[in-house]
Amino acid sequence: MVTLRDVRDAAKRIEGVAHRTPVIQSRTLNDRAGARVFLKAENLQRMGAFKFRGAYNAISRLSAEQLTRGIAAFSSGNHAQAVALAARELGSTAVIVMPADTPVSKLDAVREYGAEIVTYDRYTEDREAIARRLAEERGLALIPPYDHPDIIAGQGTAALELLEEVGELDAIVVPISGGGLIAGSATAAKGVQPSIRVVGVEPEAGDDTRRSLAAGERVRIDVPRTIADGLTVSTPGELTFPINRALVDEIVLVSDDELRDAMRFAVDRLKLVIEPSAATTLAALLNHRLDPVPARIGVIISGGNVGAARLAELLG
Repeated sequence: MVTLRDVRDAAKRIEGVAHRTPVIQSRTLNDRAGARVFLKAENLQRMGAFKFRGAYNAISRLSAEQLTRGIAAFSSGNHAQAVALAARELGSTAVIVMPADTPVSKLDAVREYGAEIVTYDRYTEDREAIARRLAEERGLALIPPYDHPDIIAGQGTAALELLEEVGELDAIVVPISGGGLIAGSATAAKGVQPSIRVVGVEPEAGDDTRRSLAAGERVRIDVPRTIADGLTVSTPGELTFPINRALVDEIVLVSDDELRDAMRFAVDRLKLVIEPSAATTLAALLNHRLDPVPARIGVIISGGNVGAARLAELLG
């Protein structure tokens, strides 16, 4: 299990490298949600998402020899950018396995950070198997997107910062993909404040964690078809699932239409550009998924990596 100490150690490693992102409040959002809401704006993090925290924490712990050989990763977009940027910052190189249908803005960003991209079909091929083969063939260190203790600890630093800034919260609301962000967030939040309620949010089409928690074991679903392209895993992580089973209090679901409405609200009322995956937490509040409604709610806005053309397509 990852511990609060691991998260605090990660916070020291990323200090001065990752941004300490702002916490944003909105009276309009408070009125709509029926609570006082604190938004941790990880869309303003380096490379546009919380993923930089975990990637830098994990890669910074590799040996100098391994950094010289390089890094491999697999990702639908944000972890790819995070690994590419962290590798560049630490003087290493990266090879990233990415879906062929990844939004162009994310592919371009990974290339601009200097990484090599290997594409695959997310519906017919196994990205992890491809990445493992590349790592073995080239002697690369494989840095997975969520199933790694240093990744989990690094992601938890966002929740740790949030609590340090705003004080005690009644609940923290976090999006779920493979489970790394919520595992780290729950570890940090309940380590600091054991009574806090941890709520995860998934798209309706991608509720593998909700089903797995209900079953008491990891459940595999078909690859989700949702506009939340960063939340399209088929099964919870092997390391993240037991943490989330122990620490997450509930899972709520939101629809793609609710994600679009939340993105519109973020642009119109919060002046924030957020990607569909990040809109899950905001959609949960705007559509009153939390029952009963906590008085003080912390929300992780996980990322803002959506290109202008894609944003216009989604919101038009």
